[in-house]
Amino acid sequence: MSAPKVLIIIGDAAEALDTLYPFFRIREDNYEVVVAGPEKRVYHLVMHEIPPGWDITREGPSYHMASDIAFRDVDPNEYLGLFITGGRAPEYLRYDPHLLDITRHFFTHNKPVASVCHGVEIIAAADVIRGRKVATVAKCALDVTFSGGTFVNEGCVRDGNLVSGRTWHDNHLFMAEFMRMLGEAAK
Repeated sequence: MSAPKVLIIIGDAAEALDTLYPFFRIREDNYEVVVAGPEKRVYHLVMHEIPPGWDITREGPSYHMASDIAFRDVDPNEYLGLFITGGRAPEYLRYDPHLLDITRHFFTHNKPVASVCHGVEIIAAADVIRGRKVATVAKCALDVTFSGGTFVNEGCVRDGNLVSGRTWHDNHLFMAEFMRMLGEAAK
């Protein structure tokens, strides 16, 4: 019997720690991780930090990650859960109609979804957070409220099948909950 599959969404400028921590953490519990991007190719991850005295993050180049599949080729019925990473990638990924359909599938079928940081831009664009409490980086709070959700400034917020966190600093909080959700869904 094959391991249940979890889909991770990436694109150029996906945040490295938002992406790599879940990539390895999900695999630790023997789930198959499938990385999806706009095309099947190598993507450039970035790292974000707020230098002393700055009000906004500074972005620098980081690792590279290959996607296993293009969004248009994903059959969401094959996946147990969905992880939507942050960074600047969601700014343009949210316009991909295939990704929005994939995202809606997970909410329609009440499958586990995790979103961190700017990942909220994708779930907001998919119009699946109305009436939900959602955590994200504070500068994306407007995406939540404009989409009918309630912004919560906490490291782990679960509302139904969605668990969300603010930034990679919260990985240890919301990923623990996401792993519980995957375990429950796999039974």
